[in-house]
Amino acid sequence: MVVRVLNMMGPKVTEAVTAALPEIEVVEVPFGSDLPPALHGEVLFAAFFESPVYARLDEIGVAWMHLPGTGIDSWPRELLTGPTVTCSRGVSAIPIAEFALAAMLAFEKRMPGVWLDEPPEHWNLDRLGELAGKTLGLVGLGGIGTAVARRALAFDMRVRALRRTGAASAVPGVEIATDLGDLLATADHLVLAAPATSRTRHLLDADAFALVKPGVHVVNIARGTLVDQDALRAALDDGRVAMASLDTVDPEPLPAGHWLYSHPKVRVSAHVSWSSPRAFARIIDAFVANLARYVAGEPLEGLIDPDEGY
Repeated sequence: MVVRVLNMMGPKVTEAVTAALPEIEVVEVPFGSDLPPALHGEVLFAAFFESPVYARLDEIGVAWMHLPGTGIDSWPRELLTGPTVTCSRGVSAIPIAEFALAAMLAFEKRMPGVWLDEPPEHWNLDRLGELAGKTLGLVGLGGIGTAVARRALAFDMRVRALRRTGAASAVPGVEIATDLGDLLATADHLVLAAPATSRTRHLLDADAFALVKPGVHVVNIARGTLVDQDALRAALDDGRVAMASLDTVDPEPLPAGHWLYSHPKVRVSAHVSWSSPRAFARIIDAFVANLARYVAGEPLEGLIDPDEGY
C-alpha cells in the first residue's frame, strides 16, 4: 500500500519527500477553506494556520500528524489526542544555542553600550566581564539545553542543569542540580530551555527569585510563561537580577507601552532566537527522516505527550 502524505508546508516539502522517498505519494493541501474532494491520507505535515482539515482528521484517515515547531502549547489540545503526533524537537537547537551564548557574551562585554559614537572620558579603562569561570544554570537539558551546554563548556564555563528526570547528562562535564533552589543559588547566567507546561508555569516566581545568586543574568529562550514577570520586575529593581534577556515574553506579541520595553535592565527580542537561513531546511530534513522511519515501521522521533505538554 502506498503511503500518502498530506502536505500543508509548501512545494519544498513535496520536492524533498519525492527526492528521498519516491514511493511516497504527496498531496499538497491548499490554504483556505477549500479542500480537495475525497481527501485521504495517513500522514499530515501540519501548519500553523486554521484549516478545515483539522476537523476532519478521522474522516481523512490521518494516523500520524507532524508539527513543524518544537513547542505544542499553542496547539489546541484536542488536536493532539487523536492521531500519533510528533514535533520538530531539536531542529532549532543550533541557532537558539548561539543566541543564548550571544546574550551572555553581550552581558559580560557590555554590548552594545561599549561601542563608541564619540570620544570617551577615559580610554582603555572599561571593565568587562568574561564567561570563563562563570556558572551557567540551565533549566532543561533537551536538544536546546544540550546545545547551549556544549557551547558554554567551550567557553570554560561551569555548567549545571536541572532536568525533569534527574538523569545524568549525555554531555560530559555537565553537573545535574538536585533541585531548582540548588541551581539558582549558583548560577551567574540562568538560561531557561524548558517547555511550557502546567508544571513550568511561573517556575521563576517571587519565591524562586528570592533564591537566585545576586547579580544573575536571566536568559529566556523557551516560553514567556516560565517567568512571573511581576516577580521579575521586583527582582530587577532591587538588584537581585542584573539583567534579563528575553526572547520570549507573556503575552506575545508584547503590547505597546509594556514596561519590559523600557526597563533599563531588560533586553527584549521578538521570539527570533530560532531564526536561521537553514531553519526551514532543517524542519524539512527532520520530517523526511521521520517519514523514512514511518515507512520502515521504526519508532518515530519527537513524539509528544499531550498530558505532559511537550
